[in-house]
Amino acid sequence: MENKIIDRRYEFILYYDVQNGNPNGDPDAGNMPRIDPETSKGIVTDVCIKRKVRNYVELAKKNETGFRIYVTEGAVLNEKNKEAYIVNKLKPVSKKLPKEIENSMKVTQFMTDNFYDIRTFGAVMTTEINCGQVRGPVQFGFSRSIDPIVQQDITITRMAVTNEKDRDKERTMGRKHIVPYALYRMEGYVSAAFAQKTGFGEADLELLWESLENMFEHDHSAARGNMATRKLIVFKHESELGNAHAHKLFELVKAENRKDGMPARAFEDYEIAIDKTGVPAGVELIERM
Repeated sequence: MENKIIDRRYEFILYYDVQNGNPNGDPDAGNMPRIDPETSKGIVTDVCIKRKVRNYVELAKKNETGFRIYVTEGAVLNEKNKEAYIVNKLKPVSKKLPKEIENSMKVTQFMTDNFYDIRTFGAVMTTEINCGQVRGPVQFGFSRSIDPIVQQDITITRMAVTNEKDRDKERTMGRKHIVPYALYRMEGYVSAAFAQKTGFGEADLELLWESLENMFEHDHSAARGNMATRKLIVFKHESELGNAHAHKLFELVKAENRKDGMPARAFEDYEIAIDKTGVPAGVELIERM
């Protein structure tokens, strides 16, 4: 697909669920599942989902030009920033961009051209080797569970020990934090105006949708339990600035618990209702899955 820069605004709603897992542990609460203390609804941060998108792109586009990932595990960001100076035959000055505007634009352009996550989410690259700051066209909100969640703290045992001094112990104990079941909703935005600045194109957008649909398929672990994308609904505007307010579009989609007050334990316990008659002129509703 030709990577023509997008010229239309988009919003989207993502539904995903977790069963017997911890979708996003809170380090300030002993890694318990994140929660809104006033409503007891579960929370997953935008950064958590961006990490999964990055991981998917890194797998799907391995060694493909223009689809490297800037924020990777163990990455030394200054080393990546240095590449922009080497390619453009420039000498970096500590914490400063090149004085000439043309050269300053070149180093930033190198980063957006080569790193998918910078082109998509933006990045603050004002480190020791300065490549500027980019505001990305794609932004995620925090995910929130449809219903209040239960944070279960489960004791587990291990039939082995770590240290020689504990050899005579029959077993060692540990803890595991899970949510029995929860359906989460995340809302997101794609700005055509900012896409013009980073070069975010049609191929990049299609890869974003693909990532959101498949990111949990390559992220399974004992800690996260069974997680899956359940629904991706996209609102496509006819214009760059958009044809309707985002919050009005989001209000057209609702998830309702069909268990009559009983706790949900499967996606089938919910109904995703879409008011297609309320979609305003100039906006196309697309059900990706």
